[in-house]
Amino acid sequence: MSYTHPLPQLKDYDVSPKTGFLPETLPVARLPAYYDIWENTVNVLPALLLTKRIRSVIDKFECLDLSHLQSEEQYRRAYSVLGFLAHAYIWGVDTPTNKLPKQIADPWVEVSEKLRIPPIATYAGLCLWNWKEILPFDEATLNDDDSFLDNLQTINTYTGSIDESWFYLVSVYFEYRCAPCIKLGLDAIQYARDNNVAKVTECLKQLAESIDYLGSVLMKMEEMCDPHVFYFRLRPYLAGWKNMSSAGLPDGVYYGDETEPRILSGGSNAQSSSIQTLDLILNVDHNATGESEENKGSDNPFMAEMRKYMPGKHSDFLEHLAKVNVIRDFVMKNKSKHNELVLAYDASVAMLKSFRDKHIRIVTRYIVIQSRKENNMGSDNLQKNTLRAGLAGSNQSKDNVLRGTGGTALLPFLKQCRDETGNTAAGNWGKRILSVKEIPTESSTQSQQVSSPTLQTKESVLYEYNKKQSAKSD
Repeated sequence: MSYTHPLPQLKDYDVSPKTGFLPETLPVARLPAYYDIWENTVNVLPALLLTKRIRSVIDKFECLDLSHLQSEEQYRRAYSVLGFLAHAYIWGVDTPTNKLPKQIADPWVEVSEKLRIPPIATYAGLCLWNWKEILPFDEATLNDDDSFLDNLQTINTYTGSIDESWFYLVSVYFEYRCAPCIKLGLDAIQYARDNNVAKVTECLKQLAESIDYLGSVLMKMEEMCDPHVFYFRLRPYLAGWKNMSSAGLPDGVYYGDETEPRILSGGSNAQSSSIQTLDLILNVDHNATGESEENKGSDNPFMAEMRKYMPGKHSDFLEHLAKVNVIRDFVMKNKSKHNELVLAYDASVAMLKSFRDKHIRIVTRYIVIQSRKENNMGSDNLQKNTLRAGLAGSNQSKDNVLRGTGGTALLPFLKQCRDETGNTAAGNWGKRILSVKEIPTESSTQSQQVSSPTLQTKESVLYEYNKKQSAKSD
């Protein structure tokens, strides 16, 4: 943490002040004609998976080189296409295979090295680079929240379902809405360097409001993505080849002619650079997940691991941001004389904690409850005849811990992240309020209240109090 190290320039890291970690121009929707065999296959992927013909089709591919890719945007498209094809090949038949043919593996590895991102289905390939407009965007559409999301469509999916498309598109919209947070955070850091308390306070107030809105974006997931469809039809394809022994991949996957298997985590929203950016701006520290006492006090290895699954430049941005994130230090140095600054900072922390509460509710509804339904089905034949034999049928490891597609213990990790966020509060009153743990129950997760953006939590009460305090001082 430094007050003198240069601040990151967004353009140097493929980050946009308008779209955040999304590309500012539309992703390439189709590769040059030389790659038609890839594009034509991924476009009928749902049908090939339904008929379980995906492996026989890919096995007949010729090996294509990458000499016809002319831009970074085309490399991103190739990465996304090959990711869809590879995961369909591994998981798209009743029994997974641990061998990826070289006609898919070799170009995928080469593209991944170019983009500095692992050859696995990642958040970037599934979401950041997998969307297009329905109608041409104009300024009115870009500036209208509902119109922006309603004008998005996915380029590719595994299932062809609205539910899968919505799952990706809500994440795209989340990234778009997080763009102002990035700029506000960097502005606040610069104002802190200038010792401008008033400007830092104003930035933090706006940041709190922006993060608050992100929570309502997250809850949009429930509008058009059915939990049953997500868990039993989509989630199996998002699995990687790490901690997948019970799914039939004990040692990872061999890529082409490689003699050592690759063991990689699957696609996960933990690979979103935006979430880690918010943590860094507010100086939220995450320790190792409390599964073993000896790890306490060390950096969270899962969070660091997930940076490896981000586009290389985005990971570089986070590394740079970690060297200059002085906001909390500035707040603590000025807390005795500037209560409004403390309140504004704690409001931002409160909104981030509230966001994580909502995330836990989503995970509970979409994964935890669904896994219990699966356990109650009691039919081996049902599992064999569906893709539940992939990830959905193996979400609990031998230690009976429910794990995410990234491989970490799911609920303990999420709850710890939420609690650590609350512990970051600077003021005594904020610490007292945010130290209360809110653990959602099944019934509350399934209730109508969960999807309401006006859900009253202790964080929202704190936020309303802070707004009133600010109004009094204006």
